Amino acid sequence: MIRQDPLHRPCSLAAGTSGTAAVEFALLLPLYLFLLLGMTAYGIYFGAAHSVQQLSADAARTAIAGLDAQERQRLAHSFIERNADGYLFIQLDKLTIAVGDSEADASQFDVTLSYDARKLPIWGLWERLPMPDETILRRATIRMGGI
Repeated sequence: MIRQDPLHRPCSLAAGTSGTAAVEFALLLPLYLFLLLGMTAYGIYFGAAHSVQQLSADAARTAIAGLDAQERQRLAHSFIERNADGYLFIQLDKLTIAVGDSEADASQFDVTLSYDARKLPIWGLWERLPMPDETILRRATIRMGGI
């Protein structure tokens, strides 16, 4: 049996593995960055969308205490104006508020919020990243009185 000296192995380009990790990293880095930016952008967007939905639901629950349509509208508007800045990613000046009795069912009250999401910090991340709509539209409906 002939033994080869480990220091004097024949050099072969195919046998060399010293740079494979660097090459794999260079090939996969753009994909990882794309995924990271996408997860960050959509995470921020979904956080804002959830905040808009929660704000509309909380305003609808507050408005149910009103005795008539005008009082319900006033309660919903005042709740949104007082509390909108406390919700994640929400700024009051970017909200469009529509509150009132439901057109589909007179025994229900609707709170519809439209949020201009163009100022969220996600739109300038990368222009090739497919992004959602720049307007977040959410509605909460609550039944007035009993079941």
